[in-house]
Amino acid sequence: MPSSVNSKSLHSNALPTALPALAVLGLTDPVNGDWARLRGLQYASLGSAAFLRIATQGSAVLAAAALLVHHVHMGAILGWIATVAATLWYSFRIERSMADADRRRMSRGEIRAQMISSAVNGLAWAVPLACFGFLTDSQIQVKIWTVLAMLMTASAILLPAVPIGTIIFSAIVGGTAIVYFLFTGSYDLAAITIFFTGIIFAGAIEGARRYIAAQIAEAGLLEKNEVVSLLLREFEEGDADWLWQVDTARRVRSVSPRFAYALGNDAAQAEGLPLLQLISGPGWETGQFPTSLHDLAERLKRRENFSNLLVRVIINGQPRWWELSGTPRFDEGGTFSGFRGVGSDVTEARENSDKIAWLARYDPLTGLPNRTMLTEALAGALDNAEKRNTRCAFLMIDLDRFKAVNDTLGHIVGDQLLARVSERLKELMTENDLCGRLGGDEFAIVIRDASELRHIDEVAQNVIQRLSQPYDVDHHTLYVGASVGSAIGLRDGDTVETLMRNADLALYRAKDGGGNTHYTYEPTLHAHAEERRKLEFSLRKALEKDEFELVYQPVVDAHTEGVVSFEALLRWNSKDHGPVSPAKFIPLAEDTRLIVPIGEWVLQQACLEAMNWPDHIRVAANVSGEQLLDPNFTASVVGALSQSGLSARRLEIEVTESIFLRDATQARAALEKVMALGCGVALDDFGTGYSSLGYLRKLRFSTIKVDRSFVQGAAAGNIESIAIIRAVVAMADSLEMSTTAEGAETEEEVELIRQLGCRKIQGYYFGRPMAAKDAEALFRNPRNLSQHSAA
Repeated sequence: MPSSVNSKSLHSNALPTALPALAVLGLTDPVNGDWARLRGLQYASLGSAAFLRIATQGSAVLAAAALLVHHVHMGAILGWIATVAATLWYSFRIERSMADADRRRMSRGEIRAQMISSAVNGLAWAVPLACFGFLTDSQIQVKIWTVLAMLMTASAILLPAVPIGTIIFSAIVGGTAIVYFLFTGSYDLAAITIFFTGIIFAGAIEGARRYIAAQIAEAGLLEKNEVVSLLLREFEEGDADWLWQVDTARRVRSVSPRFAYALGNDAAQAEGLPLLQLISGPGWETGQFPTSLHDLAERLKRRENFSNLLVRVIINGQPRWWELSGTPRFDEGGTFSGFRGVGSDVTEARENSDKIAWLARYDPLTGLPNRTMLTEALAGALDNAEKRNTRCAFLMIDLDRFKAVNDTLGHIVGDQLLARVSERLKELMTENDLCGRLGGDEFAIVIRDASELRHIDEVAQNVIQRLSQPYDVDHHTLYVGASVGSAIGLRDGDTVETLMRNADLALYRAKDGGGNTHYTYEPTLHAHAEERRKLEFSLRKALEKDEFELVYQPVVDAHTEGVVSFEALLRWNSKDHGPVSPAKFIPLAEDTRLIVPIGEWVLQQACLEAMNWPDHIRVAANVSGEQLLDPNFTASVVGALSQSGLSARRLEIEVTESIFLRDATQARAALEKVMALGCGVALDDFGTGYSSLGYLRKLRFSTIKVDRSFVQGAAAGNIESIAIIRAVVAMADSLEMSTTAEGAETEEEVELIRQLGCRKIQGYYFGRPMAAKDAEALFRNPRNLSQHSAA
């Protein structure tokens, strides 16, 4: 009989689809299917029937001997018995050697040996009729034939896997009987023998087919069982999955260790308790179940399949999320017997999913809604305003002076400040308002119902007032303001994009006006924005079109009134826009970083023009923070000096205090490199911005320029202005720095500047900014200086 071990050696991908007779007999090996392995299964089965075959042939030997004992000499009978025994022993040894054929490949020699053993055994059994039949009567001959027929039948039954052995044995034994009966004239017996032998042949082949088919079917079934077992084993070895089962009363049954662990209980204690009681926590007593538990209870009640049902459960007082699948069970009579299913704890995945969903709509730093959620809220407000014929509003908020905090104290303090700002904004919000963070230091507010226009300004002013109050962050007292721009829907736009753009234009106007104020969108702002866009486009082409020029304003010695230097000032005569004010295009150039190539051009032109002046006359070029932060700034200074041939001592770089607010370390490093070349560095507009004596201590400026506002204030008798100028002069003298007073326009201002101790003076009194040729002409005719001052 086939064994399950043998069948496991056959794989479904090697199963043949057809069983031809020659292949079944082992005479051919078709391409389709692993017939070599099948052959091993066939011959390995011989050993299981070996002893039964020996017993069968032993019984047949005794029966034949009993029939022949009175007709044949005993010696001949014993000789024949010995021959049969020898063939059986030979066959037994061969079959024993094939016991492991199902685990290896059989050779043709082994198959041939088994066929020879069958033939030898068949020849041994041909003797009773072929040799001894003539010594007996017809009745004995029929009985002997009956014994032989029994052996042929037994071979077909006991050796179904190897039909070739049965056919060889039956062909020899049956063929001998046929010849014998024909020779003795028993034609009827010969015909019966021919028919019977044919049946044996056909039966042997068909039996082999059924055996092989059974082996193939068992192999397929075992493979499926292996796959199922593997899947179950992998499932049981999983970290978060378990099997669950409830009876008709929805009480848990057959609680597995993993399910008990998920329940936070012992398997024995959980057995027999209602499933909902185990997973509903306090809700079991109060009846207050989560919606998902109600859904689970309804599905169990309706006895319907469910898959991947997400259920919120309470385990040991802690909320968890389970994913359950279940199928109702029915017995053979169709009676409902409960539910069985699988489950897994998906709390971590659910929390991660919730976190991802939260991050998609909220800002992680401030906890406020992000741009996505704000745009969704604005879209909803616009839709509501259109349906109800009301108004909504969108306010954009930008913090004033936040950049200075971020650059001087670092991003950690900056982030803490943004968190404090968001807390204050939350305090101001009502159910009608939604505030969020757009990014950086920009925030926004959606006012869902803005039917009263004054409410918009009230919200904006409250924001400005609250955000302008001091902040205590990391042992620092910080001050920032807020600029607000607003747009009203549907008046200023009926789409999210339009309303946000218009609010941004209003915000830009508020920032441009000095900040800490609120501006509402006006259609004229579009014209300003369009003008700015066109101006930027032209500015990008200005260098290529040679539209820039430099003018030079003289700086004179306070006592001799002789020219000591010129400040190079940039002018832009656009072919598209005409003369453009520096106050308009310089900030634009800085915003777009066009100031870097423009600044390089200024340095080159200023150095080239200075070569036309006397050797003691210096030229000063203004440099913005964007230029100082450019890695190639020092190289551009070196390039301008080398191309013009100007001595480094004749070039002075003018900077304002604001350059130290972005990256003080990099700015200082760039200026130190310029100083190392021999160039001077002047600190312009001192006292008007973020003045710090630390700058003067760390950098040895060649000149400190006192802003014109202090000069005008001093001339008007302002005591504070006079005191500031005196302090600056005294400090500069002690640090061996020069001082230049800016904005001198009258003789009284000039005299006052001299009295206060400034070494150099710059202003319209001594000359307005002039073209390069006019500056050069001053040294040919010094009287031109007075003419320019009077112009």
